[in-house]
Amino acid sequence: MKYIVVTGGVLSGLGKGVTTASIGRILKDGGYSVVPIKIDGYVNVDPGTMNPYEHGEVYVLDDGSETDLDLGHYERFLNTDLTGDSNITTGRIYKTVIEQERNGDYLGKTVQMIPHITDQIKNNLNKLKADVVLIEVGGTIGDIENMIFIEALRQMSREPDNDIIFIHLSYVPVIMSGEQKTKPTQHSVKELQSLGIQPDIVIGRCKDMLNEQTREKLALFCGVGKNDVLSDPDMDEIYDLPAVLKRQNIAHLIIKKLKLHRKASYTFKWDNIIEKMHKCQNSVIIGVVGKYTTLSDAYLSIKEALKHAGITSACRVNLRWLEADEITADSLKVVDGLLVPGGFGYRGAEGKVLAIKYARENNIPFLGICFGFQLAVVEFARNVCNLEDANTTEADLKTSHPVIDLIPEQKAIYKKGGTMRLGKYPCEIQKDTLAYNLYRQDTISERHRHRWEVNPKYIKILEECGLRFSGRYPGKELMEIVELPSHPYFIASQFHPEFKSRIEKPAPLFEGLIKAALRRG
Repeated sequence: MKYIVVTGGVLSGLGKGVTTASIGRILKDGGYSVVPIKIDGYVNVDPGTMNPYEHGEVYVLDDGSETDLDLGHYERFLNTDLTGDSNITTGRIYKTVIEQERNGDYLGKTVQMIPHITDQIKNNLNKLKADVVLIEVGGTIGDIENMIFIEALRQMSREPDNDIIFIHLSYVPVIMSGEQKTKPTQHSVKELQSLGIQPDIVIGRCKDMLNEQTREKLALFCGVGKNDVLSDPDMDEIYDLPAVLKRQNIAHLIIKKLKLHRKASYTFKWDNIIEKMHKCQNSVIIGVVGKYTTLSDAYLSIKEALKHAGITSACRVNLRWLEADEITADSLKVVDGLLVPGGFGYRGAEGKVLAIKYARENNIPFLGICFGFQLAVVEFARNVCNLEDANTTEADLKTSHPVIDLIPEQKAIYKKGGTMRLGKYPCEIQKDTLAYNLYRQDTISERHRHRWEVNPKYIKILEECGLRFSGRYPGKELMEIVELPSHPYFIASQFHPEFKSRIEKPAPLFEGLIKAALRRG
């Protein structure tokens, strides 16, 4: 097996996920099969129960796995669908080992960090098969949380059947004089070396491209060749990074160090896609009404899906983040379109309802997702169907009109982790609807993450008043898409279309929103 391991130095949040995804895209366009995996050191089995302020967006895969947001980068850059095997955590590893110990699988042995935990880590890594397996180690070298993973990777690098290269992404600060300082990276590499690993390539994360003096110094003190020191500068668009790394011959370095069989010459398809992005001539303002707007990573996939949709219409999408708790009609007047994303709990719900009402009454293009779908139903029930107390039981258990309620099979569930309606489910779309015009398919498949649904008792009255449920889950009375035929563009989905949006294939609901916003502008 051939592996590329990406580690981080000095501080977290440098963009290891984007770097890993960019390397994967370069290799994929070179004809190699690649599969990525993200290692997270936290003891949670998955991030599903974390507040977005703790961890950012929870990214959901087809198989229902709740994963780190970096898997979104992998899927978007590689234009592929991953499984839960591409994300492992300390909690997941420990849970597996403890369950095996309880089952008597260790034949009376004392279960230890080495070899039992490290062996389980290696077993998980060995599940993935491709020309190259990309492994991103979360956190920063020196963190106690990731040390056992580093040890497992060290062991793998000594096994004769494996070819592994280590790429260390490290922060290179610039002081007031303008000098690029290498000392933090030197110390980070020494920490990595103390753990038994010598990096093969060092990438400097810096404001600008590393100058020659900086590269020479890093090469000297980090034990690599000067050509093995690359730059990852600040850039306006993350999708520019593959081209930046490619110009520094990273593909050649990897092919040589991993002893990969060279593929036939190829066209770097990525360049053509990004060129379209930079040639966008039009622009629209899309308001995103959320409850975690001070941390844009909480809505990362939505932000990227809007960007993808803009490329199709040669349109730059400018986002206006609107905090649901502080929403006013005046703050909505400047937008060309409105998006209300998912979320949990009652906080901010009324602000979202206000925004939806404004979009409905003022013919502003609107897209609701998950909780946004549910609150679109609540708003319509209150203000059009005259069910004044209408609400979701998530926000008000005592409402006299629970138009949104727990899915029946969710009512007996008390464990929070991994128990929602998760992953890919089919949706049948009615013809002669906006949803059908967008998807052009009778049946689609999209990813879900929710516990509440439209209460079947209210479907008839809602539709009699003008709302139309144009997408439904086959076999059960679960509403998937709702739209308002009398509106220029008013549509919402119970599923999360942003999770399947790709730069090569934008999500139809997002494309429709941008086109409608352009028409309005």
